[in-house]
Amino acid sequence: MGVFSKFHRFHEAGEAANVNNVERFGEPDHSLFTSSKVFSLHHHIDITDDQERVMYEANSKVLSIRDKTDIVDAHGSPVAHIESKVFSLHERHFITMANGEKFEMSNELMHLIKDITNIEGLGWQLRGNIAGLNFELYDRDGSIIAVIGQKAISLHDKFCIDIYRPECEQTVVAILVTLIHMMKDRENSVSFSSSSGSSSNG
Repeated sequence: MGVFSKFHRFHEAGEAANVNNVERFGEPDHSLFTSSKVFSLHHHIDITDDQERVMYEANSKVLSIRDKTDIVDAHGSPVAHIESKVFSLHERHFITMANGEKFEMSNELMHLIKDITNIEGLGWQLRGNIAGLNFELYDRDGSIIAVIGQKAISLHDKFCIDIYRPECEQTVVAILVTLIHMMKDRENSVSFSSSSGSSSNG
């Protein structure tokens, strides 16, 4: 169970926060959880609270050239809009919050070792790695904002987000959705490279 793991920070709704998070950062203000509908024609992500109530929804147009994603809250009000830059070596993503705030994320450093990804426009940093399934989000002063954990084996790309700064919740949700897209881009890139290699060797 994720709550007892020092390595994987994921925990289910209704479970206590991960012991490692609590030891390092204290109890989070609250946690959110995600589940993706992997067989949907549109990439859809629900973000729920610990009572499994939907708090946010993210919908992507799969056939969109710029991989456009819109996030709305439980009332259908806009939260954020995300677009990826096509034909970019680092698959840069542009995020515009409903209040007009803008920032950028890139998977340039998203390797399988521990990385630091600077979130341009906010001065925040996302520290973590795909292999470890854990990410920590810090503000420009190095204070923790949120900890993201991914479930090791899941058909629905399940994540939990322990939030330490509730006033940053919507921005954290936008960053999480972008991170999920970045990880999918990496998976697709690796799959494409593998299939291309197999075809050329065949």
